[in-house]
Amino acid sequence: MAAGLALVGAGDVARTEDVARTEDVARTEGDARAEGDARADEARAIEGLIGAGDFREALSRCARAYAMPLGRLCMAFTGSQAESEELVQETLLAAFDAFPQYRAEGSVRPWLFGIARRLCGRHTELRARREARLRLVHDTRPRPDASEIALERERAERARAALARLKPSEREAVVLRFEAGLSFREVGIACGIDEATARKRVSRALGRLRAELGEE
Repeated sequence: MAAGLALVGAGDVARTEDVARTEDVARTEGDARAEGDARADEARAIEGLIGAGDFREALSRCARAYAMPLGRLCMAFTGSQAESEELVQETLLAAFDAFPQYRAEGSVRPWLFGIARRLCGRHTELRARREARLRLVHDTRPRPDASEIALERERAERARAALARLKPSEREAVVLRFEAGLSFREVGIACGIDEATARKRVSRALGRLRAELGEE
């Protein structure tokens, strides 16, 4: 009898744990849906302000809603906090200038990240040219000792170098997907391509990154 009660108790505990896990999953999914709904509501509100010609308020709400994810995106491209902050400001100013031409094709969020993508691409290209010229002038400068570099920084540099070796189109797609958190559809809008092509670019980029980082 006691053994039977013990078995019943164990079964009840197992069922309780299953119910708890199910509730946790449901809460997580519910939170994700709520967050997505709030993000969509914010985007629609901004689009309404743009449509009404209230560009200053639209810019203010863009800054509040998207400054942080834009900063992460720019940081992924540049590796510099100062440069990323400047690029976020440039992105918001460029968006303000472009508000009169905004046609709400897709959503304001990927449209804004598309502006940041173009500015970051132009910035990194100009910086690469400038650094190449400086290397020609200062090609005898001492190289930093790798043993003095902290491990985390070294790993970050390896990842950033691997990212830099990707094709620009693949680098942009993977950064927009994972740093900016855009969906594949939004990546497509930001890059001016369809969703299927965005998926392929991200997949190819991830494959190359894994291969490069795995070899080192």
